[in-house]
Amino acid sequence: MSRSPAVAGRFYPGEPDVLKDTATELLENYNPPKIENCIAVVSPHAGYVYSGTVCAQTLKSITIPETVVILGPNHQGRGASIALSTQDWDMPTGKVPVNSYFSEQLLQANPEVIADESAHQYEHSLEVQVPFLQVLQDNLSIVPLALSQLSYLECENLANSLADTISQYGKPVLMLASSDMSHFESRENTVKKDTLALEQLTALNPKGLFQTVRDNRISMCGVIPVTVVLLAALRLGANKAEVIRYIDSGEVSGDTEQVVGYAGAVISRG
Repeated sequence: MSRSPAVAGRFYPGEPDVLKDTATELLENYNPPKIENCIAVVSPHAGYVYSGTVCAQTLKSITIPETVVILGPNHQGRGASIALSTQDWDMPTGKVPVNSYFSEQLLQANPEVIADESAHQYEHSLEVQVPFLQVLQDNLSIVPLALSQLSYLECENLANSLADTISQYGKPVLMLASSDMSHFESRENTVKKDTLALEQLTALNPKGLFQTVRDNRISMCGVIPVTVVLLAALRLGANKAEVIRYIDSGEVSGDTEQVVGYAGAVISRG
């Protein structure tokens, strides 16, 4: 059994050649200096026409290892609160294996992590990252985690077990938190709110990010994955977080009254 694409032909091209060419072209538009010692990234998950440039520029700024743990919000509300997909993923541009060894170690490290395919069946937030990763890493394997609304304590518990599993794995692992920023507010309000959240991210303050999003009603759909990744990255020695790019959907649609914000960020160890 393997997972079939949920949003091919909608969020990104469904034809293999067109998808590969699209992802490759977006990536080739950027040649930034590589950020060394990257532990994690934050990347948006809208349709490529809206957020593909941010995703491409962010991922092109680092070296993608063979194993990537992708954490995304569970938009569908299906399945376990911390749902791990253990099936390989069929993508238009080829099958991507799940790293079964890493996944098994994570399942043993944290009983709150549940092997559950239902949470992933229709979820787009992890899937849209994969074609870019495939272009950048020929030997890609993934560890897909769909997260529901966790408490801060639950975020800490998951982050600790994730960091411990990465440490014990002994090979390079990238964590990728999939998140869009504010949804369907004016550009002015979106920038104000998203700046508050991104200030907490770049300050390496996961609790501040978690609380700021809630206190200011910021509709950052992936605040839980980003909080978990930031907590885990700090445990792994992170001491720097930088925003690579920030845009909103109005740059494509022309509508600045109802925009969605998109940010790409890199968390690294100096």
